[in-house]
Amino acid sequence: MPPLIDSHVHLDHHAFDADRSTVLASAAAAGVAGMIVPAVDAASWTRIKALCESLPGVFPAFGLHPMYLPQHEPRDVEALSSWLDDESAVAVGELGLDFHVPHLDHALQREYFVRQLQLARERDLPVIVHARRALEEVTLTLRRAGPLRGVVHSFSGSLQQAERLWELGFHLGIGGPVTYQRAQRLRHIVAEMPIEFLLLESDAPDQPNAGHRGQRNEPARVSEVLRCIATLRHQAEDEVAAATTANARRLFDLDRHARLKSDRLPTIPAGH
Repeated sequence: MPPLIDSHVHLDHHAFDADRSTVLASAAAAGVAGMIVPAVDAASWTRIKALCESLPGVFPAFGLHPMYLPQHEPRDVEALSSWLDDESAVAVGELGLDFHVPHLDHALQREYFVRQLQLARERDLPVIVHARRALEEVTLTLRRAGPLRGVVHSFSGSLQQAERLWELGFHLGIGGPVTYQRAQRLRHIVAEMPIEFLLLESDAPDQPNAGHRGQRNEPARVSEVLRCIATLRHQAEDEVAAATTANARRLFDLDRHARLKSDRLPTIPAGH
C-alpha cells in the first residue's frame, strides 16, 4: 500500500496531549506517513511549528480560522506575514468563512479571509479553506482573489459547487463524513469526481468516521476513509492511495519542504 497523507489534522489540539506519541504510532501503523497541521489562531502558531519541527513528515500551515474570530486582532495578519517568511509553512490556513456559528461578524470574517488570500498569492502558497454554510461566497471570493490553489476542507456542497472549485484548480478534502450512509450527495460526488482533485483528511480530533461516532477522531482513521472511497469508486485501495498522496505532495510541495526541513535540523558533530 502506498503511504497516506492526512491533509488536515489538528495534531496540536489538547485532546492529544496525554497520548500524542501513541496516536502518532497508530497513524504510522495504519500507513499514514505524512500530515498537514493547520492553525486556528495566532496563539497556536508557535505550538504547531515546534510540534512539526520535531516530527518527520509533519508540516505546518499558519492562518486565522473564522470560528476563532473573537481571538483575532488586526495585527495578527501582519504577524502572519512574518511567520510565512521562513518557508516552514506549506500553506496558509485554516482560513475562510463560517456562516453557521451565530454572532460571528460576517464583514469581519470577510476582511480576514481576503487579507490572508492576499498573503497566499504574494508567497505563491496554497490555502486550506473552511467554508461552512458559506461555500457560494467562498468560491466567488477565491475567483476574485485568484489565481490561487488549495483545498476546501470537509467539503459538503453540491456537484455544481464542486465543479466550480475544480475549474479554479481547487481540491476537495474528504474525511469522516463520507463514511456515513446518509451522506448520499457527498458519496455520489466522491464516487464520480476527478481523482486529481481528491485529498484525504481526518480533521482529528473532530469528525469521526461512522464506526467511531461520538469518539475522538485520530489520523490513523484516514485508512478507513480511503477504504470507503475506494469502495465507492470501485477502485483498488492502492490506486486511490497513490493518487491522493501524489495530489497532496504536489499541492503542498512536500518534497521541497521536506528538504528545507532537513536542512534546518541541527547537525551533530562527529564523535557525539
